[in-house]
Amino acid sequence: MSGEQNLPSNPILLDSSFTNKEETHPRTANYKPTIWKYDFIVESLTSKYVDVKYQRRAEKLKEEVSCLFDKTVDALAKLELIDNIGKMGLSHHFEKEIIQSLDHILLSVNNNKCFTSQMDLYATALSFRILRQYGNHVSQDVFLTFMDDVGEFTIEEEGPKAILELFEASHLALEGEDILYKARIYCTEILKNLTSEDSDNRLVGSLLLPSHLTANWYNVRREILQRENESMSNSQLLHLAKLNFNIVQVEHQKNLVEILRWWRNLGLIENMSFTRNRVVESFLWSVGVAFEPQYGNFRKWLTKAIKLVLIVDDVYDIFGSLQELEIFTTAVEMWDPSGIEDLPECMKICFWALYDITNDTARQIHEQKGWDCALPYLQKGWADFCKALLVEAKWDSIGYTPTLWEYLDNAWISSSGSVLSLHILLGVAQDFSDIIHFLKNNKDLIYYSSLIIRLCNDQGTSAAELERGDAPSSILCYMKETGVTEEVAREHIRNVVHETWTKINKFCFNDSSSIFSSLGTLVTCVTNTARVSHFIYQNGDGFGVPDRETRDQVISYLIEPTPLN
Repeated sequence: MSGEQNLPSNPILLDSSFTNKEETHPRTANYKPTIWKYDFIVESLTSKYVDVKYQRRAEKLKEEVSCLFDKTVDALAKLELIDNIGKMGLSHHFEKEIIQSLDHILLSVNNNKCFTSQMDLYATALSFRILRQYGNHVSQDVFLTFMDDVGEFTIEEEGPKAILELFEASHLALEGEDILYKARIYCTEILKNLTSEDSDNRLVGSLLLPSHLTANWYNVRREILQRENESMSNSQLLHLAKLNFNIVQVEHQKNLVEILRWWRNLGLIENMSFTRNRVVESFLWSVGVAFEPQYGNFRKWLTKAIKLVLIVDDVYDIFGSLQELEIFTTAVEMWDPSGIEDLPECMKICFWALYDITNDTARQIHEQKGWDCALPYLQKGWADFCKALLVEAKWDSIGYTPTLWEYLDNAWISSSGSVLSLHILLGVAQDFSDIIHFLKNNKDLIYYSSLIIRLCNDQGTSAAELERGDAPSSILCYMKETGVTEEVAREHIRNVVHETWTKINKFCFNDSSSIFSSLGTLVTCVTNTARVSHFIYQNGDGFGVPDRETRDQVISYLIEPTPLN
């Protein structure tokens, strides 16, 4: 595969002499209008948790939960405490306690006091997952004790809890870790059989989307409900999780009101009725990337960028003729409004929106962080995005279906992952040296995360795109290349997704960079773009069809607080 080890260079545009088909009438994707009304949303975003008394109560609960680290002596119980804190979106409140606890546990591991033959499967899998998740090196060989002489797992008698934990741990595999690969395949079959007999919500949810592949904040509410149903013994932790969710949600609501006001005043959608009006859904996407309250400005910048991605993508997919798209691409590459004079009015409006919003984002970054170099990064990101979209438009114009890897060599950029990652680096980093370090040592992470965005998007939208006659997806490319059925092609793409995650994991579990460090935060946020894509597209087109699961997700995470007993 081109670009597996290194980021591929920008795709070479096909010469226009190869084209023999040009759209003279814009197609329509028949996207549904937005289901969210401005006044309704603003009226709904009122919460009693703005009251300072709730923040004082949360601070008191944090102190009580912090004391649990000293009171919890047993290593397994402490790992479960760390696991519960993480799953309920509270890790950033207890960074010091978590690091100290894991350092102590890892010392025991190195002194052979842990991961011994006396540990059962559940304890081993949980220890492995938590230690690796927080950047500590643990060998997959810890699972050898649960395998026979020919390398097959012998855990038929283990209960669902242990099987599920091994399944979750298997998704933290690195490239070439065959034991964890076998564990994932083995546990998947067992869990499928278990869920067919008993529709346990935890088993079903993990089987559909393991926790490592989901942005943390999207799991919080489900985890709170799960702990509540299980009558969680630690009432302070459960109450803190509920209160923290509602307090953080207040910050998200404030951000969303500002975004909605900006979007309404922009008046863009009135002149571009063919495009997707998905500002609320775009904000939900940004929350999955970085939910913590301190990233409010970043969430607004990223939401605007996601909106621009949708609009520009629809211009290339639906509206523009090939000649118009070439003019538009050149204008973006040159960052020159004088080049759009011959374009239709709505494409001029699109360019000016891209131009003005990007310049404004760069200006705000300069004002808030003192960096005057944001604009060149963003300009290049948008130019590369548009050039990749133009390649797909040219393929479509001649009816050309590329091979899978030829397609992906361009599609990782057209997925928008690279331009959104630039917004993440510029928006989340506190020191510009962290961005330089990231681009020097972690650049491939952008490539792999962008691949996941594209592959998840294709899995969720390919049926509708085929019906509309859009450019080929990874599924269609593989079908035509190999002559297999759609289901076989989908299975192949699922395998590519799993393989890509083993490459992503190399960056996530890095001994030299704690997830709580500034560099670790950048790694987490860029990786979250892949996780959000799994979430958005797991049941189809979460952007194109807003009135199904996406509607419920917006209500659950942005509008309704968790009830306190």
